Formats: sequence, C-alpha cells, structure tokens
Amino acid sequence: MLSNPVYDPFQILTRVYSDGAHVKQALADVYIEEQYRARTVRIVYGVLEQDGYLDFCIRHYAPKAPKLSVRILLKISLYMLLFMDKKRYMVTDCAVTLCKKLGKSGVSGFVNAFLRRFDKAEVDASIPQGIEGDAIRASYPLYAYKLLQREYGDRAQAIATARSKGVSVRFEKGEEDYLQKNHIATPFAHNYIFESFVRDEGFDEGKYTFQSVGSIAICDVVVPCENLLDCCAAPGGKSVLLAKKCAQVTSFELHAHRVELIRQYKTRMGVENITEMQKDSAVFDPAYEEVFDAVLCDAPCSGFGTVSENPDIKLFRKAEDFAGIKKAQTEILSTVCRYVKKGGNLYYSTCSLFECENDKIVGEFLKNHPEYEAEKMDSPLVHEKKKYGLQFLPDTAYGAGFYVSRLKKKS
Repeated sequence: MLSNPVYDPFQILTRVYSDGAHVKQALADVYIEEQYRARTVRIVYGVLEQDGYLDFCIRHYAPKAPKLSVRILLKISLYMLLFMDKKRYMVTDCAVTLCKKLGKSGVSGFVNAFLRRFDKAEVDASIPQGIEGDAIRASYPLYAYKLLQREYGDRAQAIATARSKGVSVRFEKGEEDYLQKNHIATPFAHNYIFESFVRDEGFDEGKYTFQSVGSIAICDVVVPCENLLDCCAAPGGKSVLLAKKCAQVTSFELHAHRVELIRQYKTRMGVENITEMQKDSAVFDPAYEEVFDAVLCDAPCSGFGTVSENPDIKLFRKAEDFAGIKKAQTEILSTVCRYVKKGGNLYYSTCSLFECENDKIVGEFLKNHPEYEAEKMDSPLVHEKKKYGLQFLPDTAYGAGFYVSRLKKKS
C-alpha cells in the first residue's frame, strides 16, 4: 500500500500550528515513516517557509477562514502543488483521502473543489502592490518586513527570501574522509557547508560537530585569553570552540537540562577546560566581579537571522515581543559587564537582523557604561560594518544572519 504523503506532514504541522511546538521538537516527537523522512521534512519546512504566501492563497479562495485542520491540509497540498510540481489530481486525491481518514468527510468536498479550482496566476495577480505585497511574496511577517526595508532598502527581499546553503559542519579531524561529498568551503578553517550530510560514528567520536557559520564567525573575532565566560552558553558549541583559544572557559546556562547539553557536548568533543554551571546571567553574583579576561554575551533575541533553519520563528515571534527581548538583553549585558577585568573584552552577539537588537542595544549600553568603548573588528565572512559591530546578512552569509560587537573595558 502506498503511503499518503500528506499524512505525516499533517501530524507534525498540527503540533506546530495547534500546540505551538517548535518544528524540530515536533519532528522528533511524531513517528515518521523512515523511508519517506526526507520528503516529509521537506514538506514540513517548506510549508513553514511559505506560510505567509500560502495563507494569502487560501484567503483568496476562501474569504471565510476554514478551520485550522483544513488550513493545514490545504497548505500542505498547495506546497506540493506549487513547490514540488506534483500532479493536481494526485495532490487532490491524497488530501480528500486524508479528510475522510480523519473523520472530516464533511469538508472533503470543499477541499476537492478548492484544489481543483486553484490558479496560481490568478492569486499572484491579486497580491497588493508595495510593501504588503513584498511581505506576502517573501512569506515574512509584515512588521518584520517593514523593519528590513527600513534598514536595508531594496535588499530586503533578498534577505527575507535567502535560504540556508546546506549543513554546516566543523571538523576536528578526519575531514578528508568527508570532502568527496558536495560542499562549500567557508572562510573559516575546517568548516564546510554540505548539500546533505548524514551523521555517522564520526560525530560520536568527536571528529566533527554541526555548528553554524554564524556561531563560528562570532568565535573568530574573540581574542585569545586566559579566562573566558560564555554567559548564555547552551548547547555549548561556542564554549567548545573557544576552549581552543582560551585556557579556561566557564559556561553559564539558566536551565538545568541545557547545562547537561553543554556537558554532553564537551565530553563528546574531548574538551576538558570548560566548567559548566546553572546560572542566571541576568542576576549579579559578586563572586564573579572582575574575574574574567573576557565575557561573551550571546544574548536571547528574536532569532530572525535563523529563519532559514527555524522557519517557525516567523509564526511565533510577534512585534510586541521585542520590548521583553530588549529588557532581557539589556539586563544580561549590564550584569555580565561587571564580570570583566579592567583591560578585558566584552562581546555582545545575537542571531538577529535588526538594529533595535544589535547596534542600538550596544549604543545604549555604552552611554550607560562609559568604562567601555567599542573596538574595530573585521571578519573574513562578508558583512556590513555598523557603528559598534559587524552585521552578517542571510543573502551573503550562507543563509544566516547575526551580529557581533567587541567592547573593551578601559584600564
């Protein structure tokens, strides 16, 4: 019996849309037919990437919004029809069959009629002009697209639609055994982006790890030192890489289960000069005042620089969240800056595209902390130089967006 290609994606996306589960967790929690995993993952990520456009398609033909389960089914079907070039009769038959299997025979006629009538050219012709239409075409939240256009002008569409170039792998040893696979060499030593990469025993043996180009680029601007604090450290990739530059790394993490992730990471990679602990970096501890030569604050942020890997961010992140994010960033930065020795460095980084989370946060910090000054930096990865730091953008940084600033504490 042939598998219904709509079924597994429907189960996973229901967890995301209905329960608010993150896509990676939903993929881990839902049983998937293994032989069709690649297809299922492509559909799930594709639907989330194109969510805004697919919503518009549905609204065009269904002014009265269908129930959530029907919308999910239609989004999957439309994605297969528009982005996977599947035959209309096949997609329609699979959708209608699933309707009946789920006990929704009452809407099967609507689903059938919708998919048979759907016309992409007609929908595209109805997309409004201007920034609203640009946001729909990019499947980007309108408020966030407005921020992009305000900051990057005509480049906004390229940034919003940039996709990940593949799987970023950083090798410790034995990379020559893997380079026969299709790959791109990044500007960083032993870091390659593969079109596809299947984890094998080399991962458990610590020969390589999966680490984003953004994470590696941030570590690259860190000056070697004796004693570094990574204050928002889980899952541990930056701590492990920085342990090659620094004699001792201390890793703070708020949640106990995420502290365990750091412990597992360093053990797998054979790193012994990391001390991990459960600690709230927003709460000052006098025991650490002026203890560290350097502090890395990879702050909580909106995450819009990672939407090519985490497309559900576009669903869950709201404009009103930014006030709380700014408060957290400011509190953590203002606390951990007190842990830096005179003459030491404070690094502030995010995986955000927006000035309000990056240069603006640093600028306000410097006004309130005259004992610090921004230092000039450079990176071999394509970037824009901002007033206080470096901004990397998805259309020129392999699909990733992030920011880093280096601040010197005056002696």
